[in-house]
Amino acid sequence: MPRDLADVLHYFLPEIDGVEPADAIVDVPAPNPSSNRSSIPETNLPLPILGLPIGDRDVVRSALAWNLAIETARLGASTVIVTPSSDHGSPLWPEPGRGPLGTELVFCPATDLDGLYKIAGELACSRADHSRRGGIVFVRIPPAWLSGGESGSHTIRWLLLLTSANRKDLHEAFEMARSLVATNPKVEIGVTIHGVTTISEARNAFEHLSRVSLEQLGLVLASYSLLVDDLHVYRAIAAQRPIGLAHPQAPATRALQDVARLLYEDARSRVLG
Repeated sequence: MPRDLADVLHYFLPEIDGVEPADAIVDVPAPNPSSNRSSIPETNLPLPILGLPIGDRDVVRSALAWNLAIETARLGASTVIVTPSSDHGSPLWPEPGRGPLGTELVFCPATDLDGLYKIAGELACSRADHSRRGGIVFVRIPPAWLSGGESGSHTIRWLLLLTSANRKDLHEAFEMARSLVATNPKVEIGVTIHGVTTISEARNAFEHLSRVSLEQLGLVLASYSLLVDDLHVYRAIAAQRPIGLAHPQAPATRALQDVARLLYEDARSRVLG
């Protein structure tokens, strides 16, 4: 389940601001039934759909999404990434099909949110037949499809915003949240702060975004922790290899594993709860 940022910071950050080293990773606490998560049903889908607004040229966030799917699969989940077929041949993704740890990348011919979520829903049903431990269908959403009040906006129930601590990026994340709330007031939005080097940087960024979202939109954001700034991320992107397989002991790998665990726990609670 989503939890306060402070609850998970110490699980993976290596000796930043006086916390324990990354080798001292412990299991993330069990989901808290009294959390702020709303009771919106997942439209009876056996695998929940997680939307990720990612730009057409945003290689870093696409790589983070791909690696989160892989680390979720490492936990035993069934994971699929769905993205518009216009991405085919771009540097955003590897070749389609099944990849590391069974993670599947699917290009779909959708040109709007309705088409994108229809195909994602079909995949959620078909892939669940082969999954004993649940999973997630990750969907790359072109941000422009959200800003224009697309008809499919009401189908979006669970989203993850990947944002850096940069104020410009935080503002863009807030505007994205504003667009989503305008079309679906009950949408659930989580945030992962990426590219940070200190705990205070991540905490300040999330608290700022959380505060303005609550004050101006009445929206309670969920924290899905943070991803550290690590050269191994860029090396893995350049080599087109999963970070966790190329650099299993890197701080970035450990951070990805913890964010993936939070997402997976929340995904399972949506289906089982």
